[in-house]
Amino acid sequence: MLAAVVRKNGIDCKWMDTREVLIVNPTSSNQVDPDFSESEKRLEKWFSQSPSNTIIATGFIASTPDNIPTTLKRDGSDFSAAIMGALLRAHQVTIWTDVDGVYSADPRKVSEAVILRTLSYQEAWEMSYFGANVLHPRTIIPVMRYDIPIVIRNIFNLSAPGTMICRPPVDENEDEQIIDSPVKGFATIDNLALVNVEGTGMAGVPGTANAIFGAVKDVGANVIMISQASSEHSVCFAVPEKEVKAVAEALESKFREALNAGRLSQVAIVPNCSILAAVGQKMASTPGVSATLFNALAKANINIRAIAQGCSEYNITVVLKREDCIRALRAVHSRFYLSRTTIAMGIIGPGLIGATLLDQLRDQAAVLKEDFNIDLRVMGVTGSRTMVLSDTGIDLSTWRELLKEKGEVADLEKFTQLVHGNHFIPNTVLVDCTADSNVASRYHDWLRRGIHVITPNKKANSGPLDQYLKLRSLQRKSYTHYFYEATVGAGLPIISTLRGLLETGDHILRIEGIFSGTLSYLFNSFVGTRSFSEVVAEAKEAGYTEPDPRDDLSGTDVARKVIILARESGLKLELSDLPVRSLVPEPLKACASAEEFMKQLPQFDEELAKQRQEAEDAGEVLRYVGVVDAINKEGRVELRRYKKDHPFAQLSGSDNIIAFTTKRYKEQPLIVRGPGAGAQVTAGGIFSDILRLASYLGAPS
Repeated sequence: MLAAVVRKNGIDCKWMDTREVLIVNPTSSNQVDPDFSESEKRLEKWFSQSPSNTIIATGFIASTPDNIPTTLKRDGSDFSAAIMGALLRAHQVTIWTDVDGVYSADPRKVSEAVILRTLSYQEAWEMSYFGANVLHPRTIIPVMRYDIPIVIRNIFNLSAPGTMICRPPVDENEDEQIIDSPVKGFATIDNLALVNVEGTGMAGVPGTANAIFGAVKDVGANVIMISQASSEHSVCFAVPEKEVKAVAEALESKFREALNAGRLSQVAIVPNCSILAAVGQKMASTPGVSATLFNALAKANINIRAIAQGCSEYNITVVLKREDCIRALRAVHSRFYLSRTTIAMGIIGPGLIGATLLDQLRDQAAVLKEDFNIDLRVMGVTGSRTMVLSDTGIDLSTWRELLKEKGEVADLEKFTQLVHGNHFIPNTVLVDCTADSNVASRYHDWLRRGIHVITPNKKANSGPLDQYLKLRSLQRKSYTHYFYEATVGAGLPIISTLRGLLETGDHILRIEGIFSGTLSYLFNSFVGTRSFSEVVAEAKEAGYTEPDPRDDLSGTDVARKVIILARESGLKLELSDLPVRSLVPEPLKACASAEEFMKQLPQFDEELAKQRQEAEDAGEVLRYVGVVDAINKEGRVELRRYKKDHPFAQLSGSDNIIAFTTKRYKEQPLIVRGPGAGAQVTAGGIFSDILRLASYLGAPS
């Protein structure tokens, strides 16, 4: 019928019944081998009798050498096109299908999967075996012999160029999205089980593997992957889950004597598995591909059950838990720059700092996606009373309205489960913008579950020493990250500077600094004839202090920062070990309200006025500082006097300043100075930690 339509349009065309031309030898119930020699003879004969410029040939059917009609089995239409292309020594074979080409991963599982412009024959083999069902592996064999390219095109989208499968080297400059990636794509197979046969009696005994796989063959099961350690104590292989029961029974029957005698210890079944394969011809010449692959899986907190790699290095295969498969696929896909580094985020505490961070994320989201390939997806925002959650990501331009109008009752466990439970996003970070010790107490559990934590909350790192040490020990042993730059100095690089000194082998002798923006402002303004209570009232009015100024004047906040830096420096100090000079007069500590405190504070101005005068007479100024004395293994918070030419005496506004005295910086301390308070700079410090996490998880630097 099709040939008749073509002829009607004025084109010379004949149709070919391929049962007259294609000869195949059945090899099993689901496979045939083409007889190219006989098929070529029959094709020549057919052409001599029916010359034509255009031929419409039947697909999927052929004949046996005895001229009995048969089929080319599964995907036989593609197979027959490839066979005809080889017989005719075609310039190209085009296979028309319903997708735009071969994707770098299943687009139903990885939305950022890209169409591959080119694939080598070997890469196409590997991809098709692992479920890229646009092409059957046997289709490639006939055309590969004559270097005939196969092009996969979409009949419903003629504008798509498709994927060309050919022999490398080819010019891949057009393939800009993945030009630098040695991995062409990733594929998965689900619904598998692992069978593990192990025992000391297997080592050095010839024929054990033959007996194992002979038993598997006898029950007609298909072995998809094999892995054996060089010690020969175990053989592990994957089979379809529906066949594993029969395989296990066959193996236990075959090796009953060896199991009873203890030569084999067990035939173990691991159900609910999936295979993830990385495919790419360039993997063979690129060091570090395996390291990158396993690193990406580890950072997504995914455990690998088994590994296999052929010596050709075109394919690295890993076996994972089925529920981890999609997350693993997305983690490795993004790690090899085939898609964005996507991070699921949960923001805890949408107060001043949290709200500022959300606004910064909103304003920067497009730039991060476009220029840095980073997709920061806020899946949830929770306060102490209400929370809002989303499976796909919250619109950050309306998060306030959503929280107010569609917020549900806050439940931190439910919040954590939803933000972390999205299998389509491999990496999760919870950002704690509170000062809540209850939230901080959950960090250990979150890190244990593979959730990264970023926070300006000082409670965890300055809390009980045993809990802090437990938290840091877990963080160092796992691939989860715990960043807290903003706990000291807001957006200033205090923690990272200290870390850099220690990691490069320097030794901390002393850290001294003005760590409180509020107290910095108070003592920068406490000059001339002004009273201390007057300066505190002014600062409170301007919003520089906490609602109750005693929270600042007590020195507890500075003490927490000193403890954090002391512990970073290796000192094992508790908060209770620090002597703290409180600026709250003893009789006023019990005041019922902030208003009452402010009312009575002028009565106690005299003492500080006297200290200021003494300092001025000596050409000095008063400053409220925290000190880490690493030599004597102690810390303290105190009111100290400094000469007017000292860097601490030259601060303005609410700036922080920290001086690191180390073995390298002994004569001239290393000084970090800048705004150490304020929602914008604190949120900026947290944002910087988020981007550092993205970099560690594979985003281009």
